[in-house]
Amino acid sequence: MLKILRHSLLAAATVATTAASATPAPMSLQDYLALQGPDPDRHVVYGSAPSQFAELFRPKGDGPFPVVVLIHGGCWTVQFGGITQMRNLAGALVAQGIAVWNVEYRRYDEEGGGYPGMYQDVATAVDRLKAEAKANRLDLTRIVAVGHSAGGHLAQWAASRHRLPQWSPAWTKEPLRIPAVVSLGGLADLRNQAALIQSSCDRSTAQLAGRPTAARPDVFADTSPAEMLPAGIRTVLIHGQHDSIAPLAVGEDYARRARAAGDAADVIELPGGSHYDEVAASSPSWKIVNREIRKALGLP
Repeated sequence: MLKILRHSLLAAATVATTAASATPAPMSLQDYLALQGPDPDRHVVYGSAPSQFAELFRPKGDGPFPVVVLIHGGCWTVQFGGITQMRNLAGALVAQGIAVWNVEYRRYDEEGGGYPGMYQDVATAVDRLKAEAKANRLDLTRIVAVGHSAGGHLAQWAASRHRLPQWSPAWTKEPLRIPAVVSLGGLADLRNQAALIQSSCDRSTAQLAGRPTAARPDVFADTSPAEMLPAGIRTVLIHGQHDSIAPLAVGEDYARRARAAGDAADVIELPGGSHYDEVAASSPSWKIVNREIRKALGLP
């Protein structure tokens, strides 16, 4: 009997060890930087600066195609790439018959970037879809913005910018309406998350939102989506279980503010996921992220 018990315990331990070793480790920064995807179908320039362009990934078929606006992260700096890595998600989405608009923009450390240039770039790139829709058979009534990390902030901002005050340099009369956002490890409350953004990304408020002036005393009024609530949009805030850059509490705090203002907001944790699993179609987390993107587009 004792021999049988020992055998059973040994077998159970072996199974547990095998299962643990079969579970993928959370993705690292190096894993993220190595992400690849297909080349875009079109490279669309919307300004004269090197970073003022977007990439269009168009599915095969007649369409009209639902659209995902991808906005990469990278701590608002050129140091960590971004748009190339987002091609990994773009390839997975276009294979499902979803068109992808992958946005590049001037980061804080590029000439003309930061405030207000970075925001003007995102606004211009998103609105450029209006001109591209007919020729590329894009259905702009089925659209969602998906942003990662710093791009989560900019995706939430892009969907909220109809709330911009008219004095803002990024204000436009009729911005493209985006009814839903999937924010992947986003940092979108620039005021309340200032300390976290400083520790996670080494970015200051002045670098992201500019400096206050007599005409603009509150630098968050036209840069932080949390200050533009209610925006009348649905936000899905997704964070990896092991995300130390934008922990789950970040999404929970934002969701509380959004709901209190009357907006819809959901928070989802990715079991075993890191800040980088959130944006990789090769990760086990992709099943959850993909489901939420499809749900936002009204797809089964």
